[in-house]
Amino acid sequence: MKHVIQGAPSFSYIEFTLSPNETLIAESGAMASMDAGLDQKAKMNGGFFGALVRKFLGRESFFVSHFTNNTGKETKLIITQDTPGDVKAIKLSGGGFYIESGAFIAREEGVRLQVKWAGFSSLFAGEGLLRNYVSGNGAVYIGGYGAIYEREVDGEYIIDSSHVLGYSKNIKIKLAMSGGIFSSFFSGEGLVARVEGKGKVYLQSRSIQNMARFINPRLP
Repeated sequence: MKHVIQGAPSFSYIEFTLSPNETLIAESGAMASMDAGLDQKAKMNGGFFGALVRKFLGRESFFVSHFTNNTGKETKLIITQDTPGDVKAIKLSGGGFYIESGAFIAREEGVRLQVKWAGFSSLFAGEGLLRNYVSGNGAVYIGGYGAIYEREVDGEYIIDSSHVLGYSKNIKIKLAMSGGIFSSFFSGEGLVARVEGKGKVYLQSRSIQNMARFINPRLP
């Protein structure tokens, strides 16, 4: 399966080229356009109970779309996301990767999407009790609000939790104050995510939560 990311970083979309018998699994409503020869089927996101968990605790859709090329030639498919921003492809080779709720766009058939316990610190950070975990062989495609950039972490790193999109399975995230009590709350930073371990972290340059806090007081 081939893909090209267009419109980056502000209004990214992914153009897939599916060879015969290839299937792409995408978030519900992610398809922008496709060749008429592609078959599209809606399926539960991991069985009935698994889909319920992903819907209400993992904040993902109950159904996902399976796009299969049953023709004898290559077909085109355009996938996008709800928010304006960047998209990235993460290649997996047997390893695992955590992605934040709402960041998942699509995955190849060889990639498995699960939900795992995130801990109460994640809940207090506004990220929910569960987190999405992808593993297997193939590519998973994630989207963010604004540009997406990477950081290689070896030790400790401080991040505003609303900017985290995904991170390697060897990374641990703990909730902490950005400074002292006075500085943390009066600087506007409050609680931050303290990243520990060795691996890669994907971040988005903008925060939907911060944008909402900016807009809400200005609404009539």
